[in-house]
Amino acid sequence: MIEFLTQPWPWWFSGAMIGLTLWLMWFAGKTFGFSGNFRTMCTMCGAGKAANFFAFDWKTQKWNLAFLVGATVGGYLAAHFLSPEGGQIPAIDAGVQGQLQALGFATPAAYQPLEWYGEDWFLGGTLWLLLFGGLLIGFGSRYSGGCTSGHAITGLSSFQLPSLIAVIGFFAGGLFMTHVIYPWLLG
Repeated sequence: MIEFLTQPWPWWFSGAMIGLTLWLMWFAGKTFGFSGNFRTMCTMCGAGKAANFFAFDWKTQKWNLAFLVGATVGGYLAAHFLSPEGGQIPAIDAGVQGQLQALGFATPAAYQPLEWYGEDWFLGGTLWLLLFGGLLIGFGSRYSGGCTSGHAITGLSSFQLPSLIAVIGFFAGGLFMTHVIYPWLLG
């Protein structure tokens, strides 16, 4: 069974599972998205006393918190028990390796680039960059009314124009980060 789980799966499998999950959630009257968990956790910590935005019954979102915990535990289990020994990733296409090297990354030897997540990541300022990026993501997801998963999966599948605009913005931001910010940071 472990051998079956650790081998590469067909590309279409995740799309089919996402579609099935969306259909089940639609049937249950729920919508998919992770950023709502930020609001729920703030409410659980008492933020409803300071702002009306957080004044709601967080217990109605227990299912979404369970999804968050399941995704976190599933990621841990996959990384520690279903990944190749030593965290080595499968061979990467030579063209992709060249593109990564052009951006200042060495040929990947693990899932995270060692230039940013190596042993000296804390002293090199990566921690502050991650914290700042996390703050921007949290603010952006609340400001846009949802995160990438909510807009791109639920919003687009229900033909919502604001979600289309948000997804275009996500892609434009990703391209800008890859082709402008990364080269500047690594330059």
